Amino acid sequence: MGSATTPRVRTVAVVGHPGSGKTTLVEALLHRAGVVTRAGSVEDGSTVSDHEPEEVAHGMSLGLGIAPLSWRVESGHAGPGGPGDEYDLTLLDAPGHPDFGGAVDAALTAADLVLVVVSAVDGVQAGTRSAWARAAEAGLPRMVVVTKEDKARADFRTVLAQLREAFGEGIVPLELPLGEEQAFRTIADVLAERSMSYDGEGHHTNGAIAPEALAEEHALHDEVTEEIVSHDDEQLERYLSGESPDAAALEKALVHEVADLEAFPVLAASGTTGVGVDRLADLLCVLGPSARPRTVTVGTHEVQVTADPDGETLVHVFRTVADPFVGQVSVFKMLSGTLRPGDRLTSRPSGTVERMHGLFLVRGKAHLPVDKVVAGQVAAVAKLTGTTTGSLLTAGAISPRAAAAPERPAVYARTLLPVSQSDDDRLSPALARLVAEDPTLRLDHTGGRTVLRGLGDTHLQVAVERLARVFGVHVTTEPVPVAYRETVARAVDAEGRLKKQSGGHGQFAVVQLKVSPLPRGSGLEFVDKVVGGAVPRTYLPAVERGISEAMAGGGPQGHPVVDLRVEVVDGKAHAVDSSDMAFRTAASLGLREALNRAGTVLLEPVAAVTVDVPAHCQGDVLGDLSARRGRILGSSTLDGDRVRIDAEVPQAELDTYVLDLRSLTGGRAELQIAPLRHEPVPSNVTVR
Repeated sequence: MGSATTPRVRTVAVVGHPGSGKTTLVEALLHRAGVVTRAGSVEDGSTVSDHEPEEVAHGMSLGLGIAPLSWRVESGHAGPGGPGDEYDLTLLDAPGHPDFGGAVDAALTAADLVLVVVSAVDGVQAGTRSAWARAAEAGLPRMVVVTKEDKARADFRTVLAQLREAFGEGIVPLELPLGEEQAFRTIADVLAERSMSYDGEGHHTNGAIAPEALAEEHALHDEVTEEIVSHDDEQLERYLSGESPDAAALEKALVHEVADLEAFPVLAASGTTGVGVDRLADLLCVLGPSARPRTVTVGTHEVQVTADPDGETLVHVFRTVADPFVGQVSVFKMLSGTLRPGDRLTSRPSGTVERMHGLFLVRGKAHLPVDKVVAGQVAAVAKLTGTTTGSLLTAGAISPRAAAAPERPAVYARTLLPVSQSDDDRLSPALARLVAEDPTLRLDHTGGRTVLRGLGDTHLQVAVERLARVFGVHVTTEPVPVAYRETVARAVDAEGRLKKQSGGHGQFAVVQLKVSPLPRGSGLEFVDKVVGGAVPRTYLPAVERGISEAMAGGGPQGHPVVDLRVEVVDGKAHAVDSSDMAFRTAASLGLREALNRAGTVLLEPVAAVTVDVPAHCQGDVLGDLSARRGRILGSSTLDGDRVRIDAEVPQAELDTYVLDLRSLTGGRAELQIAPLRHEPVPSNVTVR
């Protein structure tokens, strides 16, 4: 690795639905390339990508697995440097579980090509659609591989129809399985119209297509040829005149169409048996684009950076890993220039000058030292002190900013409770490092509690496990208490009186208050209506402070008090025994008396909820929101047969809503929750 030039560097994000076979396929590619002597399995936790203890325990990808390999393309392909060239291929194995969508975003940030993995058994699923949509938003070229062709109920043709229905025009099948399930040993090359028969080691020999499959394959060849030449006026004209392009010409045209997002090739493979894996690697290198230009912002202008090894050095850190042995590891994409150990770069936006102590490639848990990194490659460096995820490192004087990554709203929260005092002392710095590693986590310190927010229950469970393993901080979790509030039920007059004498100076203060409710969100309105100096003005700030403290301390129902107008209308002071502390205490006593006499109204937080769902799920979601005391504000139609629903829902009904919504919609919903206001709790609702 590391010897290829920029035109022969490929960075591929491997995405798809959970369980579609992504990690198994990556393992098969590593094995076929000779990187590992034996392909590992997800079941026994021996794969290169899923090496973290949490991934082994959960039996699935939880973070971004990085798997670089060298691949020499088989002769007969139209590669950028000619057949037989060696490529640096870096696979970014992204989790399929929706709780770890941040890793998908990180992979798409660094990738030049997206490989969407679809199970031949399960077909197009919610995770397939989500990954495709994210890649489309990022403007990335896409290829599809249909995996698990050796499994029972595998059906390539049905999956192909689903792909066309889900993603429209441009789906171009380049292969056709000639036999499926246990008979999956031969694939038809649709462009060259030949068969590829595989042995038990994943090697193939070319031959003629069996007569019984020839008609179907030839019909597909004609269909694919028409699709490819339709994007080139000159080729289309020759084709219509009866001149049929050969496989090399079609492949050459397809290279440009993939880069221009006009064609999305579909392949077939089995990560378990190795059938089709070498062909997949060939076409990833041949059809996939080399390092694409990136857009950065300099001042108020957007600048496009070309991946030029001789250009100005520019590095984008797209992932940060807290390694228990090495410390912070910054994984980066080389956008431009050539980087060597010992180089000094300035981190933006922090301005910290960082020295590249040692550069290495990451392959699972292994660190492979390299003597240089050229534009387009993915590599890593340890112990950068002022560089976080999303930072740009540059050797020049400019201060560029990378394009902002899409945000994923944190819609699930839990309170963290340290197990011991030692855990409590170390919790804050550990959480800071955890959030730096995973920007989709959010921290909230409210009411003396530490609240961790994320994308779902598994997301936070894994975060807690990493806190214990990597940072040695042990916590338990519990639901976040609903932030109820109280306000006075009606206007009322009250007196706060403090009179104590215990030898020497005593404590004396009297305040007459008039307390009344205010509109929601008004806070505290403190009004001085004292005449004649009954309460000296020097004590009025203490009175206001005493009222604020009493409101924060809670009303008769035990919740903080809000939205009050408090007028100080009269009072008494003593020349010797009055003090700021005395008037603070008297004001606090007066407000409590007012709240007890008038009673309070319990207020509950209400959130603005936005749900994007497939149109056929709209009725179920609306019914569920109504059952949660939600007020439906409206709905609007989106592209792709989807609907956006806007509602206002009490926060007490939303603790596990993201989990219930996924179950209700088969994981095809997108949810946003934002705090809105407090409203009175209906009389028929029991507060838990």
